[in-house]
Amino acid sequence: MSNIAELWSDGLREMPGKVWHLAARFVTSLSPAPPSVGDEVWVDRHLLPGERALWVQLNNQDRRHSAAVARRFAAARPGATRAEIAGAILHDVGKIECGLGTFGRVAATLVGPVNEPFRAYHDHVAIGAEMAAAAGSDPDTVELIAERHPAYPDLQASDHA
Repeated sequence: MSNIAELWSDGLREMPGKVWHLAARFVTSLSPAPPSVGDEVWVDRHLLPGERALWVQLNNQDRRHSAAVARRFAAARPGATRAEIAGAILHDVGKIECGLGTFGRVAATLVGPVNEPFRAYHDHVAIGAEMAAAAGSDPDTVELIAERHPAYPDLQASDHA
């Protein structure tokens, strides 16, 4: 019985929320529509040129998602800096490296990092932080992408809302 209790306390109680988040993300990823013009303009106001060059490499689904997450993040943190908002916008930028579409990402989530594209998908946080640093991002942007910044809990909540 204590093993079950330990498993529960180690994260199984969070599984329904994770499953809901993944299911909702899957459904919204089926539309190829680009971000709205308003989202594009809003994102442009918060990114440095090198960051913008990364963001435009994301597919339409990821750019729509990143803008929505970043807007929720900015609403949750009214005093957020430009660098923090850029980190929220670029939080999934490392997914560029894996080259997987929606169904490939579903497979990678289900089977784990069994090959290079799936490994890159699972390591997108570290990859994205490296990409942002190489693009000239502020250290706060890099730290938020790397999930080490004090504002990360707000980003995580905004991503899973």
